[in-house]
Amino acid sequence: MSALTIDLTDGVARLTLNEPQARNALTEPLKAALADAVPRLMDDPAVRALVLTGAGGAFCAGGDLRSMAAAGADVGVDAWRQRMREVHPWLQRLIGGDKPVVAAVDGPAYGAGFSLALAADFIVAAPTARFCMSFLRVGLVPDFAAMYTLPRVVGVQRARELMLSAREVAAPEALALGLVLEVVPAERLQDRALALARSFVGASPLAVGLIRQTVRDALTTDLGRALTVEADHQALCFETEAHRSAVRRFLAKEAPAFAFPKPDRG
Repeated sequence: MSALTIDLTDGVARLTLNEPQARNALTEPLKAALADAVPRLMDDPAVRALVLTGAGGAFCAGGDLRSMAAAGADVGVDAWRQRMREVHPWLQRLIGGDKPVVAAVDGPAYGAGFSLALAADFIVAAPTARFCMSFLRVGLVPDFAAMYTLPRVVGVQRARELMLSAREVAAPEALALGLVLEVVPAERLQDRALALARSFVGASPLAVGLIRQTVRDALTTDLGRALTVEADHQALCFETEAHRSAVRRFLAKEAPAFAFPKPDRG
């Protein structure tokens, strides 16, 4: 059984964490599969968007504590640091790449599993979804980029509270906090995530990538720099066929190639 299954349909690659016996914890085989798949899919021009999800009614239970315990107490700081850094290349591509990512979360998204969901642009959750920055429960600090992503989603004070309390957040609260975009019935979760991702197939890939990049950097720039970046990026987009085609469609009163799905009210 593959630790990660991938299906590519109509420009959308769905990556399914497939370690259901461990609630899709980030085992070494699963991390290795993600390290191979994420850069490859980000570089594939046939892929316009990604969906992350989990098999067996769970998104991801976090780090593989069994393998960590088996590694023993004498691994040493340098070895642990290197082990953590091995995930950085593909995680940076997932967060910092040009292609939008949707996470479809059912069941637990704990620890690094919560962090992995936060790597997505949008999280769609089933009512049974549960989110927890559980690291402090086992004497660890948040990882998998949560220190970067979570404050950007919910603000510094709430991020600090979620990390230091290590409490569980159910789907309704996650929606209220802005952690998730929508809560939809479990039977519609996959279809909804795929519909959101599929909408970007008709969008300008350059514009999508530039929006992802600019919004990601928004909290670490000043107004002058932001205006300069906007002008530079807009100039590039004006010269694309995607822009010219969209204008032609508009003037001809034709349906646009890109249309984000209306909210699913459950």
